[in-house]
Amino acid sequence: MDLQTPCNACILVSRKPALLGQSFSKIMINIPFNRRKAKSELRTAIAVNGGVQSPSVPTHKITVHDRQRGLVHEFFVPEDQYILHTAEDQNITLPFACRHGCCTSCAVRVKSGQLRQPEALGISAELKSKGYALLCVGFPSSDLEVETQDEDEVYWLQFGRYFARGPIERDDYALELAMGDE
Repeated sequence: MDLQTPCNACILVSRKPALLGQSFSKIMINIPFNRRKAKSELRTAIAVNGGVQSPSVPTHKITVHDRQRGLVHEFFVPEDQYILHTAEDQNITLPFACRHGCCTSCAVRVKSGQLRQPEALGISAELKSKGYALLCVGFPSSDLEVETQDEDEVYWLQFGRYFARGPIERDDYALELAMGDE
C-alpha cells in the first residue's frame, strides 16, 4: 500500500499559523508534490478461531520444528504479517527476545520454502544465504518449514571468526572458587 505522509519537518516548515476563531479544517498544510511515496507493510490482524481472512492476502502454512522443546507447530500466516507475532496470536510459544531482528534468539534454519526478512539485522547476509532466518521479522513468501536453532550456535556462526581462540568452555571449578570469595 502506498502512503504519502509528510514528515515532521515538512509540516513545521509549511504550516501556516492558525488565526483566532479559524476552524481547524481551514488550516493549510502544504505537502511537496515531488516527495517520494513511502511503502509500508501493513500487519492486519489474522482471524483466529474460525474468523474470515481477507482474500486478497495469500496465507501460507508454517511448520516449526522446535528442537529445544521437542515440539512441531503448524499454523497459517498471511504474507503481510510477521511469523512470530502470528504464532503468538494463535497461542503458539516460540523462542524470542528482542522482537526487532537484532539478536539470534528466534533464529531458525529454513528446511523448505521461502520468507522475506528485510529487517533481520541479527544475522549476516552470509548466514541468510545459508538458510538462516529470524522469525520475529520474517514474512512468509510460500509454505515454510523451519527448525529452531540454539541461540549460542547461531551467535558463534555469526561472530565466532572475530574471537581468537574459539568458544569459551565452562569451568565449573573456577566458578565455584569465584562464588566462594563472595
